[in-house]
Amino acid sequence: MAKDLNDADQNAKLIEEVLSAYPAKAAKRRARHLNVAQPAEEGDTEIVSKCDTVKSNIKSLPGVMTIRGCAYAGSKGVVWGPVKDMVHISHGPVGCGHYSWSQRRNYYTGTTGVDSFVTMQFTSDFQEKDIVFGGDKKLEKIMDEIAELFPLSKGVTVQSECPIGLIGDDIEAVAKKKKADIGKTIVPVRCEGFRGVSQSLGHHIANDCIRDWVLEAEGGEGKNHEPGPYDVNIIGDYNIGGDAWSSRILLEEIGLNVIAQWSGDATLSEIERAPKARLNLIHCYRSMNYICRHMEEKHGVAWMEYNFFGPSQIAASLRAIAAKFDQTIQDNAEKVIAKYQPLVDAVKAKYMPRLEGKKVMLYVGGLRPRHVVTAYHDLGMEICGTGYEFAHGDDYKRTGEYIKEGTLIYDDVTGYELEKFIENIRPDLVGSGIKEKYPTQKMGIPFRQMHSWDYSGPYHGYDGFAIFARDMDLAINNPVWGLFDAPWKKSA
Repeated sequence: MAKDLNDADQNAKLIEEVLSAYPAKAAKRRARHLNVAQPAEEGDTEIVSKCDTVKSNIKSLPGVMTIRGCAYAGSKGVVWGPVKDMVHISHGPVGCGHYSWSQRRNYYTGTTGVDSFVTMQFTSDFQEKDIVFGGDKKLEKIMDEIAELFPLSKGVTVQSECPIGLIGDDIEAVAKKKKADIGKTIVPVRCEGFRGVSQSLGHHIANDCIRDWVLEAEGGEGKNHEPGPYDVNIIGDYNIGGDAWSSRILLEEIGLNVIAQWSGDATLSEIERAPKARLNLIHCYRSMNYICRHMEEKHGVAWMEYNFFGPSQIAASLRAIAAKFDQTIQDNAEKVIAKYQPLVDAVKAKYMPRLEGKKVMLYVGGLRPRHVVTAYHDLGMEICGTGYEFAHGDDYKRTGEYIKEGTLIYDDVTGYELEKFIENIRPDLVGSGIKEKYPTQKMGIPFRQMHSWDYSGPYHGYDGFAIFARDMDLAINNPVWGLFDAPWKKSA
């Protein structure tokens, strides 16, 4: 099928072709999740195209392979897991904890096993008898052992796996009892994997637990913080490959005081003092907007989104952030943008001749299917398809600010659908997760792992843009793609 990748009709035809493989009922349901970006409505100056016709945040079809995670993954793997000075217990059988062990590359400072525990795995290792008789007493014993073995830990979270909700373990009662015994923060998180439709509910549950068991609880070292006029929080940056550090450098260079960053390289005391900030800066809107809204309503802390992927959005975000403060900060923002412009020019001069015009398909989680688009645009690359694993309707509405009319849009795309889209469009690069990496490469198409930067990073900030450009060039222009033939093309 001949294609113009910017032609909405061709992409609509491709969707019909892919859906034709399904039974009629399944095709009808999946059709709601696949579309092309529509023209922006007349008079709407905020968006480039319209993407909110795609249905989202709906349960995946049974029997159709989804690439989503679960509520446990959203809480333990995203929100709580990177908090470094707390121990996070995977409460249930060993499998969930083992599979989620240190997979997101959340960088942190500290001494592992002494005052930092991100890359360690703690599990209650449920056996059959625990399912029958309950794991409450086992959980208490684990907390006693943690208090003895790791005295510098600031607290414990209980990350519930599916069996906990099914057997009714009273983790809240255990948390209250052990907090009184140990004198540290104990947070029970009802993030059983079967809850909700994806990992998105796990984010919400984890945010609610921060609210109820940390921010609204009595005591805490961080709550003694004396607020200053330039205090800000970085919210929803998980420091993958050092992203939060790159963001923090820029914010501090313009004169702001970052008093907390969640969750990458975060401490419990940072979370406790967060309501004292003047402004919450949220990078991953989908995972952390809940707690930002709470702090606005309860503590009067304003919040705004920002985007530090690619120089155009970095500059726009720095100016928008600075506008919330006085002229000194605004002047500093302009100085910082000017300071890094030679770096931006050098990166573009080196990589744009090698990358300009290349087509990219994205399929990632929280914010990257829209936020990272601008970093590709800054290198002259084109986005021909994008979609989310667990987005809500407002995420697709925001996506229209970044992509052009006719772009292929897919929500909770199945393994079959994504493979067929890639096979037909044959982009120059696919950016998605580890499960999609190897099938894509077997099709002879370059791939970058855009959940955890494929063992690279950071990608945020000006320094991150240089690394991002290098990595995309290494993937697309690697000579290996011309050195092998597909197995079906080889002679007998």
